[in-house]
Amino acid sequence: MISKRKSWKVDASEESCKTDLPTCPVFSETKKSRISDKENASAFCGLENEGVFEELLRTSGIVLKAGEGQNEIAVDQITFQKKLCLALEKHPTYPAVVKQFISGLESHIKDRNQFKNCLLPCTPVRTESSRNLVHSYCESLIKLLLGIKILQPAVITLLLEKIPEFFFDIVGTFGTNFPRLIVNQFKWLDRLLDSQDLVKKLMQMVSVSPVPIQHDIITSLPEILEDSQQSEVARELRKQLITANELRNIGRVTRMLQMSCLLKQGRRLTVPILDALSRLDLDADLVAEVRQSAMTIVPSVKLEDLPVVVKFILQNVKAADAVEVISDLRKSLDLSSCVLPLQIHSSQKKIKSQVQASSSLSQVTTSQNCVKLLFDVIKLAVRFQKDVSEAWIKAIENSTSVSDHKVLDLIVLLLIHSTNTRNRKQTEKVLRSKIRLGCMPEQLMQNAFQNHSTVIKDFFPSILALAQAFLHSAHPAVVSFGSCMYKQAFAAFDSYCQQEVVTALVTHVCSGSETELDISLDVLTDLVVLHTSLLMRYATFVKTILDSTQKLNPCQIRKLFYILSTLAFSQKQEGSYIQDDMHMVIRKWLSSTVPNHKQMGIIGAVSMIGSVALKRNEGDAASLERAELNSESDGQLSTLLDLVSFCCEQTPEVLALYYDEFASLIEKQKGKLDLQLLDGFGKSLVEDFPSDFVVDLSPTVHGSFLFPVKSLYNLDEDQSQEAIAINLLPLVSQSELGRVTAGASNQSKRAVSPMCLSPSFRLLRLYTAEQNSGSLEEIDALLGCPLYLTDLEVEGKLESLSKQEREFLCSLLFYALNWFREVVNAFCQQQDAEMKGKVLTRLQNITELQNVLGKCLAATPGYVPPPATFDSEAPEAVPSINAAGPARKRSGRKKKADGSKAGSADRSQADDSSEGNQPDTELSELDKAATDREAGNPLAQLQSYRPYFRELDLEVFTVLHCGLLTKSVLDTEMHTEAREVVQLGPAELCFLLDDLCWKLEHVLPSGSTRRVPFPKERGNKDIGFSHLCQRSPKEVAMCVVDLLKPLCKHMENMHNYFQASVQNQGAEDEPGVTIQEHQLMSSCYQLLLLTFRSLFAWNGFSQHENTDLLRSALQVLADRLKPGETEFLLLEELISESFQYLLNFQQSVPSFHCAYILTQLLIAIAEKPMSGWKKEKLASLAKQFLCQSWVKPSGDREKGSQFNSALHTLLCVYLEHTDNILKAIEEISSVGVPELMNSAKDGCSSTYPTLSRQTFPVFFRVMMAQLESSAKSIPAGKPSDSSEVQLEKLLRWNITVRNFHILINLVKVFDSRPVLNICLKYGRLFVEAFLKLAMPLLDHSFKKHTDDVQSLLKTLQLSTRQLHHMCGHSKIHQDIGLTNHVPLLKKSLEQFVYRVKAMLAFNHCQEAFWVGILKNRDLQGEEILTQGSEERGSDEEDSEDSAEGPAEEEPSGSDTDDSEQRGGAGPGPSAARP
Repeated sequence: MISKRKSWKVDASEESCKTDLPTCPVFSETKKSRISDKENASAFCGLENEGVFEELLRTSGIVLKAGEGQNEIAVDQITFQKKLCLALEKHPTYPAVVKQFISGLESHIKDRNQFKNCLLPCTPVRTESSRNLVHSYCESLIKLLLGIKILQPAVITLLLEKIPEFFFDIVGTFGTNFPRLIVNQFKWLDRLLDSQDLVKKLMQMVSVSPVPIQHDIITSLPEILEDSQQSEVARELRKQLITANELRNIGRVTRMLQMSCLLKQGRRLTVPILDALSRLDLDADLVAEVRQSAMTIVPSVKLEDLPVVVKFILQNVKAADAVEVISDLRKSLDLSSCVLPLQIHSSQKKIKSQVQASSSLSQVTTSQNCVKLLFDVIKLAVRFQKDVSEAWIKAIENSTSVSDHKVLDLIVLLLIHSTNTRNRKQTEKVLRSKIRLGCMPEQLMQNAFQNHSTVIKDFFPSILALAQAFLHSAHPAVVSFGSCMYKQAFAAFDSYCQQEVVTALVTHVCSGSETELDISLDVLTDLVVLHTSLLMRYATFVKTILDSTQKLNPCQIRKLFYILSTLAFSQKQEGSYIQDDMHMVIRKWLSSTVPNHKQMGIIGAVSMIGSVALKRNEGDAASLERAELNSESDGQLSTLLDLVSFCCEQTPEVLALYYDEFASLIEKQKGKLDLQLLDGFGKSLVEDFPSDFVVDLSPTVHGSFLFPVKSLYNLDEDQSQEAIAINLLPLVSQSELGRVTAGASNQSKRAVSPMCLSPSFRLLRLYTAEQNSGSLEEIDALLGCPLYLTDLEVEGKLESLSKQEREFLCSLLFYALNWFREVVNAFCQQQDAEMKGKVLTRLQNITELQNVLGKCLAATPGYVPPPATFDSEAPEAVPSINAAGPARKRSGRKKKADGSKAGSADRSQADDSSEGNQPDTELSELDKAATDREAGNPLAQLQSYRPYFRELDLEVFTVLHCGLLTKSVLDTEMHTEAREVVQLGPAELCFLLDDLCWKLEHVLPSGSTRRVPFPKERGNKDIGFSHLCQRSPKEVAMCVVDLLKPLCKHMENMHNYFQASVQNQGAEDEPGVTIQEHQLMSSCYQLLLLTFRSLFAWNGFSQHENTDLLRSALQVLADRLKPGETEFLLLEELISESFQYLLNFQQSVPSFHCAYILTQLLIAIAEKPMSGWKKEKLASLAKQFLCQSWVKPSGDREKGSQFNSALHTLLCVYLEHTDNILKAIEEISSVGVPELMNSAKDGCSSTYPTLSRQTFPVFFRVMMAQLESSAKSIPAGKPSDSSEVQLEKLLRWNITVRNFHILINLVKVFDSRPVLNICLKYGRLFVEAFLKLAMPLLDHSFKKHTDDVQSLLKTLQLSTRQLHHMCGHSKIHQDIGLTNHVPLLKKSLEQFVYRVKAMLAFNHCQEAFWVGILKNRDLQGEEILTQGSEERGSDEEDSEDSAEGPAEEEPSGSDTDDSEQRGGAGPGPSAARP
């Protein structure tokens, strides 16, 4: 039959497959037999057969048309079928007439146009008589014939035999698809005589047909099949789906022609098979099988077919298996194949022709459309199938590995957030959690925005909402992710979205929240750098921030004006209106008399100067245009400089701010400023500084001053000729005199004040370094030149000085110290050996001057130093030098308050919170350290004066690379002729480390802290950190990592020093010197540990992008143990080695606070991540510190608030990390406490020397809190628990209750108010935990383990009695802080009594429960007599003693009198067996 087909044009691939197509034997034999019958019939009566076909149709109501005209029907379809059936059955030659009719039909449809007319709907004949008889739509002639019972089999066979004739037809846009029309005839038939045979033949046709016909047959099967056949056909289609996938895999190996042809067909059948399967009514098991088959082909299916496959998988997912299905789908789906065409396009666009580039662009568009369709399918499933939405969130939540997370997860979470309002909170929670854990790095989000922006754009409202929410987070990784979302959305989306992003950022800036404000300005800064032209369109929105500048601090003002200046001067014409507005605002601020406005005006003006003076790219414009630009810039610069100089010259504070801002600009824009434009300003600066502040060195200084002038700190004594000096004391005298006679003389054009000395020098040295490529040779004389001061031997002379003289001396010392600080800032990075030596000497000068200053400040109360930082308001409170005085006053007030009787409710609540909650040991380590330092350390005295010192640059700490020699070694081995061998001493090291710790505490937050909803104004927070705030936390962390090697060396030196001091403890020649040196070295050790802890506890290490930095830091520590072996270690191995290295310092820590910081440092390192052996080591370390006696060098035991705070933390660390917390608590309470009770009044426990009568409340609070937490960790009892499990839980509860009883009974000995407060609070929490978790266990284990349950209840009964006694004690003493706990505690105790009664009733032992009268007693068990109890006498006591067992004396929630009126309360279980 195939050989007789007409030939049509075919393509190469179809031609290659043509010879391989098998023929269908059923069709061939039937066709041959019928053809022979037809030929025989034609030989006898050919014309007659044709007449029968046409005649019967005409008489039945259908007129056949030739050509383009459609067949006409004149009667109703049912009428036609009845007439034709009747005519055939009553025909004289019936049943032979049926064959004749079919032969006539076959002959008629040989012509394609006539066949087409038979397959298309008939046209009704509209005559007056038949208008109402014929429906407007009529079926085709073939379909009408299929509806006739006696014709159906023959017509089906005829149609199926006609299909192969069209195997190789090429159907054009308007051509007729005959196979599709033929298959459509079988759809929705009213009845099929042999549906099994039809389906069998159709499936055979599928196996031999080309792909387009296969597609039509398969998609039509659901409309052809009967219900009973659907499962069988579904299995057959599933086999074909799997076979197609298997063939695809085979095709990659064999490369055979036939297999290749089948492979090509198999790939195209995925969509029709799944489409057909989705419309079949299948049972659940078969649906699961088919879904699993579809899941296996997801990784290899074509991109355009992927949406159909995913849609099928997500269809009809049940809640039970939804999570499993979604998890499998997540693993199989990979969007990287969708990104490949985009990468190909980007590479081809550069190197290939336009035709190829356009072809690649078409491929990219197709790929993006397919991805969009895929997420549309997921979106529909998520929106209308609740189980799919929740399962997808759960599947992402269950993924723990970082590598398991894909771009798909982020997009799906955004999709769910935007689609389902009910799942938004859950989605946001999961996304936050994944960001914190590092599973959703910013790089993954960048890939999502860059490669799938068309999909993500639909979720823009959710992106905006999430970004806004993330900026409110306290976790830095979440905040960083939110800011990155803003940046990516601005870069990837259209102008509407960009405008919304800018509006949201401006809203954050104007919100007033400090963190939001900083992050938003940082995002805007990044956008203005990366997308200047895009952001230029929305400059009007950014400019509105100028209306809210009152909420901005100087650092934020700096950022804002950098953004506006960049927008204003980066474009030629577009930014002119911004320039005008900025000029107006700055002019208004500079002319204001409000200091804050003038300050903002200077910052803004300097920012504008920086933008104008930036070097222009040589390729931006022609030489003439550049000349015009330079002249224009020169004019703008001159205007700005003149304006600022005019407004600043009469006010030293404002002029100093101008110098500082200009210096910061040069430092920030290093190498980017056009110094030719600033030439005039530079010349005036170089000329003004020497004339204002430098004089020639002379033996005598003429003038009248408060103190005689003396030249001090000269490092260039050998260079006597042309020596210079800083004219400090005369300038300070002039300044102080001018302050007294304010406004007396205003003839000078520019104010010369010592206040401007350090700022002016900073600007001079940065400008000089910029001009000379970092060299400072032109001004190196300022490093060693002396200062005009006075004799600083003030010991014993301060009392004789007047207040004015003392204040003058303090100001002089502040100016001198700030000068030395700026000198060290300037020359610390110079490589010349002589200069390095002078820098170290200047550090020694600083420490010496600080000693003198401390003494002067102690003798000058109420003194306010001159300002040193000018970009913030002065601190409101006057600093105080005497830290011990206020502390004594505070302790005295506290003692008085505690000693008084019942005070106010506020005081009681405050005491309650202070005793019941854990102290905030992380708040400010430096402040706490300062309170306990001895007076010999000047740093302790100058802590409150930090804002009045010039800021040290981070580069100064490179000095730490120098070695360390102690004072004693310097005194014995170092001679004056070897002065050039100056090394870093302990005092200088302590000074540098103190400043470094202060900086790290400010810029490297240690963890996510709860943000206060309405924070108080903290305008002074950034005072002293102006330069530091211009660096990111990561940049600061990198600087500290570079310092780790010298810091490790210094800490090892400290370790060796204290180990040697322990060995030589007996030989002390000069105890005073030794104690002072020990304190100084101890401070250095503590500051070193603080530096390490501040670095490794930085929460920025939790971000994925900082992993390499963390690795570098850990590698430095690990390399100290294994030099040269750490380069290729894994991160976990580096953590272990670093942990072990730091653990080695445990034997040499000199103080308890150092031990506490070392423990916190080890925890910070061990948490990345925490393993079992590290927990064991930490518990052992904490116990070692707790069991160690901590004595100061003076011989006194360590004590105080700082000691108690550290003790609280170390005890928590020990109990949280030990493997058996109940055993540890029992050991302390059963061993340590009895030792303390048997010791002297000021004694301590021998096993735990840190346990004394002063520290007992700390131990007690921690043990009670940890015991309650341990009780909550015991699983609740279940009816399904086995006897062994019940016994194990009972054993744990027995030990827990025994420990609780021991702790509660300690109140009889230690009955202080803090201990009672802790007992009442945690006693209630313990009883509540017992009710919730232990009582269900007792319900189900009472019958099996009666003795154990009875013993447990007896022990707890004794504890609850004692708690009741505490309630009575609190009421008798009328202590509001204690009685606040009583109502809730009594309620819990009463609930316990009735819960025990319910447990006995559940086990049918009600007779074991009885009710007794409750008595109020004090802590010692003595009855508290009330009016009612005095009348009752002793009868009730006798009745109670004669009870069957020990009664549960529990409160009823009321006083005894009320209980008696109710007829008695206080039921409890007896000891009798049920």
